Amino acid sequence: MKLRSKIIFSFIFALVGFMIAIQFQSNQKPEERDTRDLWEIRTELQEQQKIQQQLYSRITELDEMIQQYEGQSQSEKVATLKQSIVELRKKAGLTEVEGNGINIKVKPIFQDLDSSQSYPTISPALLQRLINELNTYGATDIAIGNERITNISPIRDVNGYTYINNHPIPPLPVDIKVLTQSPKRLLDYMQVSQSKDEFAIENLELSITVEENMTLPKYEQMPRLNHLKVDENTETGES
Repeated sequence: MKLRSKIIFSFIFALVGFMIAIQFQSNQKPEERDTRDLWEIRTELQEQQKIQQQLYSRITELDEMIQQYEGQSQSEKVATLKQSIVELRKKAGLTEVEGNGINIKVKPIFQDLDSSQSYPTISPALLQRLINELNTYGATDIAIGNERITNISPIRDVNGYTYINNHPIPPLPVDIKVLTQSPKRLLDYMQVSQSKDEFAIENLELSITVEENMTLPKYEQMPRLNHLKVDENTETGES
């Protein structure tokens, strides 16, 4: 066989081997599977639906606010703007709030005092699922211990301890105060909620009662506004 033929055959075999290697590598690449269970998918779906409703509601409020500004004098615009700031601080959890709602006391269940079972704790996952259920069933404001829950409150595990707003939750029993427009209805929902079963599996009991005139603390930390900038070239209209 001539030298030129050997080179051509070598090139063809090398090209076929390279293609086979690529095909083998593609078949070996593992597929990314969705490992979430039905409860996690349903919870996420409900959370996204709630966010969508909040956005629609917020758009409607902003449209109404723009119409108010357009028909007002300078002094009235300033007064409306200040009132809007007060309402926004309240919605962001930066002020104390009072009202009627339910109190959920989380305490341990010890069925066998002679056993060597460990003292139960509340995991971040349990707390997050409970908060999602409360929001789904009509909660307007939530505080766990002395920590106010906002849309930006982190709930995470730090070296085996559950932290909320960068502070560890107090030892059991812990009170979770929840304000709502319909305390009795929220109580009925939570009495048969899945959270009660999930906490019971972790040796925790949810004792729920309706309470009036509860006071929830404000969110103590300053929210991060890294993506907001002050437009210094725009006049405020305030003299």
